[in-house]
Amino acid sequence: MQIKNNTFVVTGAAQGLGEAISLSLAQHGARLALLDVNAERLDQVLNACKQAGAADCFAFTCDVSDETSVRRCFVSIEEHLGAISGLVNNAGILRDGMLVKVKDGEIVDRMSLEQWQSVIDINLTGVFLCGREAATSMIRSGEGGVIINISSISRHGNPGQSNYAAAKAGVTGLCSTWAQELARYNIRSAAIAPGVFETEMVASLKPEAHERLANLVALRRTGAVEELAHAVEFIIENDYFSGRILELDGGMRF
Repeated sequence: MQIKNNTFVVTGAAQGLGEAISLSLAQHGARLALLDVNAERLDQVLNACKQAGAADCFAFTCDVSDETSVRRCFVSIEEHLGAISGLVNNAGILRDGMLVKVKDGEIVDRMSLEQWQSVIDINLTGVFLCGREAATSMIRSGEGGVIINISSISRHGNPGQSNYAAAKAGVTGLCSTWAQELARYNIRSAAIAPGVFETEMVASLKPEAHERLANLVALRRTGAVEELAHAVEFIIENDYFSGRILELDGGMRF
């Protein structure tokens, strides 16, 4: 699939990886629907995408964990941009904590249900809701398309991230399931599992913490957000890539 003049939806587009993906697609002349709950920051990315060369671009304030919000948003996307060609399911949050935290032999904390549920709602249910609406649009148009889910190296398990690891493992399961279900409609589904990338959050770490992270990577550096965006471009443009997870972590191992 070519990027130019096709319509792509990017969730979590207001910052970090979502912003980088949006700008990259804009530079290739895509038509873009940018989704996020942060309306102010989203408008800044919208303007940047227009300046970068997007064929057309609209911002939509949307809570991906809310079914009504997602359905209304995707109706509006089709009204403004027509049938959807691609979806990048990027929106996600962190609510880290140990399942059970012990200090001096005493239990001092446990992961709360709110910590668990908020991450599952956005990082997994949000992927399901947006994927369902995008697939519906693609099937109705008869033109096919591609759905890309952003997973994580943490899907293998990472201490302090029961909620995040479970959600990201679920995201890869959706990827392979959708690839099999939707192939008959010429819809591909894939996932990217990033390691540590140089987002604002990572850049703000203390130098010693940043160095510890980099030392976990075989390449001894964190990833540039543009490298993640390039991986998205590869999946979009390679019509034989489906049902698989592209691990983009520089050889990172916990």
